Amino acid sequence: MCGIIGYTGAGRDEELSEILLNGLSSLEYRGYDSAGVAIANSTVSVYKSEGELSELERKLPPNTLEGFAGIGHTRWSTHGPPSDTNAHPHTGCDRRVAVVHNGIIENYEELRKELEANDHEFESETDTEVVPHLIEEAITQGSTPETAFRQAVHRLEGSYAVSAVVSGHDAVFATRNQSPLVLGIGDDGYFLASDVPAFLEYTDDVVYLEDGQYVSITRSGVEITDEQGTLVDMPVETVEWDAADAGKSGYDHYMLKEINEQPHALRECLRGRPRELEASIAIDELEGLKQPERVHFVSCGTSYHASRYGAKLFREQGIQTTTFLASEYDVDSIPIDEETLVVGVTQSGETADTLRALRAANSVGAETLAVTNVVGCSAARETDYVMYIRAGPEIGVAATKTFASQQVALAMLSRDLSGRCSSAFIEALRALPDQVQSILDTSHAAAVADEYVDADAYFFIGRGFDAPVALEGALKMKEITYKHAEGFPAGELKHGPLALVTERTPVFAMISGNSNIERMVGNVREVESRGAPVVAVTDVPGRIENHADHVLEIPETHGLFAPILANIQLQLVSYWVANRLGRSIDKPRNLAKSVTVE
Repeated sequence: MCGIIGYTGAGRDEELSEILLNGLSSLEYRGYDSAGVAIANSTVSVYKSEGELSELERKLPPNTLEGFAGIGHTRWSTHGPPSDTNAHPHTGCDRRVAVVHNGIIENYEELRKELEANDHEFESETDTEVVPHLIEEAITQGSTPETAFRQAVHRLEGSYAVSAVVSGHDAVFATRNQSPLVLGIGDDGYFLASDVPAFLEYTDDVVYLEDGQYVSITRSGVEITDEQGTLVDMPVETVEWDAADAGKSGYDHYMLKEINEQPHALRECLRGRPRELEASIAIDELEGLKQPERVHFVSCGTSYHASRYGAKLFREQGIQTTTFLASEYDVDSIPIDEETLVVGVTQSGETADTLRALRAANSVGAETLAVTNVVGCSAARETDYVMYIRAGPEIGVAATKTFASQQVALAMLSRDLSGRCSSAFIEALRALPDQVQSILDTSHAAAVADEYVDADAYFFIGRGFDAPVALEGALKMKEITYKHAEGFPAGELKHGPLALVTERTPVFAMISGNSNIERMVGNVREVESRGAPVVAVTDVPGRIENHADHVLEIPETHGLFAPILANIQLQLVSYWVANRLGRSIDKPRNLAKSVTVE
């Protein structure tokens, strides 16, 4: 949560402030309720504003902002509401130090009381503000800026990525603990950021920093050290995608672009893994991973829905599998041992609850596997195995292409671990990208959205493998439209939710050849008799069209993959409802892309 950018260097045509603003623009998906920059020269100049980045840009002076080094921040609020005062960067009393921070400092109240007793005055409600005061205190007592930064961070408890600048110094100091931070190495400058898109237009050479490492970037070089101050030699990796991949490519919204990128994302996910001649799945990076006695999926949000879909596939293969919300995963009360494989499904690989669950599993000796989209992320580094879904950068807050790629990745993983596959399964996998494209080319989801844009609420139902997609369809609707939406297994309709069904609550019914069609038709009749309009998402239109007001058709496929195709139609419906309502589709209120706080 929140986005950090730092830069120091020389020789660029752009002014320092422009580099920082470009970085923040690429990080707004991480938080967008306020933003700010700090530029260090003989003094530290700080500009910040409540609201989106455009509000900050209006506040910046028209003349060039020159300096040795700079940091910037775009915020998702945790401590204190969005305001100019609570926006980062924060400074100490003498304004010589400016700090940006991502995460939560758990002992900030204790530190604040201590600093106030030493005559430090605070302006904001944030936990972050203690950090510049701690640095300032150490400098006053004779420490160098770098040593003062280390001394301040040593006092912090919690999760954090912290970056600071000090007046009169051409350095940006930074460190991380359970919160992402990546170093970018350019030809004539150095970058620090929460995520690669912040500087990808300038360089694709990166170093993924690890917990407890400190980095100092100056105009002349980079120094990475461990907690004891010993120099660390970290590998430089090259990012495989470029700046154009993180742009809108002419689409009105990132979400629509990423919905339309799903055929390509699925091809990348499949690349090199299905083996037609042997009728098998081989995931090279998982060589050595054997079929476990039991599997625990731990995940949050959209990834949790993908996990529920994957768990059913695993159970179908005879593997004992349970799905847990990562925030509720407690190794002290859940049976887990060396024969358990704990699979963390996380788009960013930085989701705090999922990382906590994986670390807990590691602590009791279980094998761990991350299924993630981001190379070099914390989940990938901290688990025994990693499987990348290869969806490419996803900037829109609402997950779309990564959900489809997670579903396909877990389908392949179920066959790889069980060692049981079929030619029909692989043939259907190979057909998915083209089938998704056919939905994108022919869908009339926009017309369905027009019909029901003023609905009071939306229900999504399905059975079997379709049930997790019903949950995901409801989540997408509520995330970006701010309308009430619920998803549940269709059989649960009569156990409470039916009381909410009216003629103003359209029901989206997933009905595929894999589901129990007769029971689904019975559920549709239940809501139909209460006056609710029905939208069927189906590969068997002839079995349901007489009971549906609208049909969103999907191609015939292997029964296990119909939910993947059905989800494309639901994504489009949610997008067009939000579009008609004028919502902030890529930046829904109160949400951010990567949730790095528990």
